[in-house]
Amino acid sequence: MDLKPLFEPKSLAVVGVSLHNDLHPSNIIFYKNLYRYPVEAYPVNPKAGVLKGVAAYSSVRDLPEVVDLAIISARADVVPKILEDCIAAGVKAGAIISGGFAEVGNTDLQKQIVSISRDADFPFIGPNCLGIYSPLHYDSFFFAPERMSVPQQGNVAIISQSGGLLVDQMIGFSVEGVGLSLAVSIGNKAVIGETDLLDYLEQDEKTRVICLYIEGFGKDEGREFLFKAKECKKPIVLLKAGKSPGGRKAVSSHTASLAGDYTVLSKVLSQNGVVEARNPSELMHFCESLSAYQTPIQGNVSIITLSGGHGALATDLCFEHGLTVPAFSRPEQEMIRKRLKPAIASIATCTNPVDLTGTSTDDDYVEASRVIGTYDQIECLIMLLLPYAPGLSSDLGARLSIVSKQAGKPMIAYLPRHEKYRMLIEGFEINGVPVAHTIEGAVQMALAMAKYRRF
Repeated sequence: MDLKPLFEPKSLAVVGVSLHNDLHPSNIIFYKNLYRYPVEAYPVNPKAGVLKGVAAYSSVRDLPEVVDLAIISARADVVPKILEDCIAAGVKAGAIISGGFAEVGNTDLQKQIVSISRDADFPFIGPNCLGIYSPLHYDSFFFAPERMSVPQQGNVAIISQSGGLLVDQMIGFSVEGVGLSLAVSIGNKAVIGETDLLDYLEQDEKTRVICLYIEGFGKDEGREFLFKAKECKKPIVLLKAGKSPGGRKAVSSHTASLAGDYTVLSKVLSQNGVVEARNPSELMHFCESLSAYQTPIQGNVSIITLSGGHGALATDLCFEHGLTVPAFSRPEQEMIRKRLKPAIASIATCTNPVDLTGTSTDDDYVEASRVIGTYDQIECLIMLLLPYAPGLSSDLGARLSIVSKQAGKPMIAYLPRHEKYRMLIEGFEINGVPVAHTIEGAVQMALAMAKYRRF
């Protein structure tokens, strides 16, 4: 099946618009694409009519052109007929937003639309989903733009069985500064599932990291997914729901998925190169880290800070996550100390973590990181910055990013995400250094590289 019309359509029809209720999900989808995206958008309603001066058509068969995509948000019982109309009209793909299929026990109806799709080689996403958010192309989510916070365009693609969790993750990406190449809500994944999307995204030049929220797999689906995941050349970050008995029951009622034995699945995921996240926070930070760095590490990190408390907390978190913070030898400590300002050298702690104290300056951070970047046993530098310290400037992010590039080692920064510190944050981000706004987030970013394996 050709999936490009699903993600980069030049024209689309929104089937199921209301002539009387502009808050109907179909209407929100139609107006959003009509006014905000370059795609040619057509409304479809059985009674035809007019929507804010735009003519509605009674069927996709009546449209003035053959559209690439049909977004279907109509009663479940009429979806089979709509699919048949789409196929007859030459529509290339569909996104079925409508619920009321296998997730509520209506398996026969779902089998019917699958059969129609398979017979005609007609790909569709869903049913029971939000569909697709494709930056610069179109958006099938039925949320008004003022209620959504969408990430900047970037290189992380998200595939999710849950529409709500997908939107939450997108909002988190927006706050954290993680760029998005594509977001796909697959719902019941009756025709197009994770494996199909792995094939597409591996070839997608805009995508560097593939992120998944999975509730379960159908029969034989998990085996095929793992085979594709192992062969995939791009990092795959995955969050699995249904780990507990209660979670498995909730998953079954949500998207009719088979959750399976989580303990077994978790081990097999790791063996096949999938980076598993334990929670949404890890999912976000793993994606941000791997979108910047795709060099696996063993887990030996150095922490540089100007607050002993921050350093101690970061060290605890590293050990909790299985990372190592190796102590520096006396000669190594002296190498660091010699590059610091005399007043700082006399009071700084140069073991690991390195505590430069609250009176340190940009130069002390830069020189300490430059020295540590030459130590063979250190694979990653975690910079804990307190931007309210008097000796630090807005230039420090850019300066430390240069050190990271010169050393050829990944660097991760922590600092509070606040508008006051925007220039400092941007100094890192525009140079490809990820920034976390919690210490645990910074450690999770390092953990992503330690969990990532290439085959």
